[in-house]
Amino acid sequence: VPLQYLVLPLGISFYTFQQIAWLVAVQRGELEDGGLLDYLVYILYFPKILMGPLTEPSEFLAQLNDESLKKWNWENLVSGLKLFSFGLFKKLLLADTFAKAVSWGFGSISETTSMDWILIMLCYTFQIYFDFSGYSDMAIGMGRMFGFHFRENFLHPYAATSVRDFWRRWHISLSTWFRDYVYIPLGGNRHGIVRTCLCLFTTMLAAGIWHGSTWMFL
Repeated sequence: VPLQYLVLPLGISFYTFQQIAWLVAVQRGELEDGGLLDYLVYILYFPKILMGPLTEPSEFLAQLNDESLKKWNWENLVSGLKLFSFGLFKKLLLADTFAKAVSWGFGSISETTSMDWILIMLCYTFQIYFDFSGYSDMAIGMGRMFGFHFRENFLHPYAATSVRDFWRRWHISLSTWFRDYVYIPLGGNRHGIVRTCLCLFTTMLAAGIWHGSTWMFL
């Protein structure tokens, strides 16, 4: 079956990663009280099911089963609503506005100038940031309304001072997942420079394939 015609469910990569994290946590003995209901809530928790942020099972269940968090909290509601609104603003007013310029550029390739493409590249840069970080803010904000505190997924990535710094700031939950479940299990940087380079190459290769089943992402 040609990959470009393969139909996949929405969010399949995110809840697949979550299930891998669950299996590893069980194997390591980190989930002594995790039952079927806990598993289903962890996998199907709706704010993050499509695009994250990815969360550790033990971290999620600790909050899920904390009786003190199962009470109405106006502070959580207000801060969550504020964060959700900020994410919605970034998605609808910023990302979608930049997207119009990007769509025009890709739809008018024969009419664009070099300066047009510089502006289009900048617009695309901000479009993907405000789109994804806006969704993450909305998911984290909805979680906050229910009493869940998830980690930030973007930490001003365009203020990074190096490629390594950017990697640590952009889609933090994904880079952390690849570090903990691919890079470190392969050996990380504990076995010399050649092994370290091989681990880095394999991790980034997996991350590229994760982003899409086309040669471009590979």
